[in-house]
Amino acid sequence: MTPKDSTPRRLRNRLSEKNIHTWATGYVKHLFRSLRAPRHEGPRHLLFAFCDHYEPLADEVLHEQGVKRVQTWVDAYPQLANGYTDSSGRPPQHSFFFPGDQYAPEYLEQLSGLVRDGYGEVEIHLHHDGDTEASLRGLLDKAVADFSRHGHLGRDPSGRPRYAFIHGNWCLANSRADGRHCGVDAELPLLWDTGCYADFTFPASPSECQPNIVNQIYWPTGDLRRRRAYEWGERARVGHTKADRVLLIQGPLAIASKPGAIARIESGDLQGNDGADANRVKTWVNQNIHVEGRPDWVFVKVHTHGAPERNAATLLGASWHALHSALAKYNDGHKWHLHYVTAREMYNIAKAAMNGAEGDPGKFRDYEILPPPILAARRQSAL
Repeated sequence: MTPKDSTPRRLRNRLSEKNIHTWATGYVKHLFRSLRAPRHEGPRHLLFAFCDHYEPLADEVLHEQGVKRVQTWVDAYPQLANGYTDSSGRPPQHSFFFPGDQYAPEYLEQLSGLVRDGYGEVEIHLHHDGDTEASLRGLLDKAVADFSRHGHLGRDPSGRPRYAFIHGNWCLANSRADGRHCGVDAELPLLWDTGCYADFTFPASPSECQPNIVNQIYWPTGDLRRRRAYEWGERARVGHTKADRVLLIQGPLAIASKPGAIARIESGDLQGNDGADANRVKTWVNQNIHVEGRPDWVFVKVHTHGAPERNAATLLGASWHALHSALAKYNDGHKWHLHYVTAREMYNIAKAAMNGAEGDPGKFRDYEILPPPILAARRQSAL
């Protein structure tokens, strides 16, 4: 007997392995919302942020190799970045979400040069496991203090350090079923209390931590102390803002075509075997992530783990040119204006949009959270 074609079964198994059930209904809602949305007429602005889970000690390498990994970026980034500019003549910006659990003074001092020279900023990434609220608070407070000593992290008008955050292993708000890689249900309020203004963890597909809210900038709502509190939210919109919780800024998540395959799950993840190309960039833009009521400001946040050699070789090689050549098509000065932004600047521009700002979003890069001292001092000395 000839066995029945198992292709559908293989596809179902593949989708199950990718945990697509955690976000499928949210994605369908996103598609219907996109179909119903009125088409924007007139110029549009593309805000592009590259958020790097920047882990020099990934794969448990020695400290000396971590130093070499960081130096690779310090040496290569300026020359590559200077080959491309946005609508204001600014080079590509890189947000180094550095893990507080891998802190060493050498790494942050190496990255300081890139920040001073205007190529990006440093934010907080953290891997942790089995914590209580008290122990996690200690870890976050230590990271803020460590990073601040090097002049990193933005400031509010009072001078208090403020930070953007990406959770290690995607496990924000204790979101794994087995309880690993976190331990604190009430993580969102704790992040806010320690100075976090925005979370950039998602999308997390294929992780089970991926929420059913996709392709949105949104405020978590309801009981923020419950496990996976980010599953409930209110979309950011013009005329309404909040000042008592972390804002969630998501990158693109979509089912997209892929040469040689039925389809791919596109989550804006760039890595060694999956670099950028024009089709991927188009998919990111087409998700049309924006603050409701300001559709002409389109937000694209992509991510990577850029420190390991296999990824650095791609990101600082052919994929770099493919990415920025594709983005240049969204900088024609008529239909599109491109803006390279850091995570902090993306948050500021989103908040400005909520408060009714319009026109050139580049004017609002420092709208609420001010530049880190190391960058502010450089700007001041240049005046």
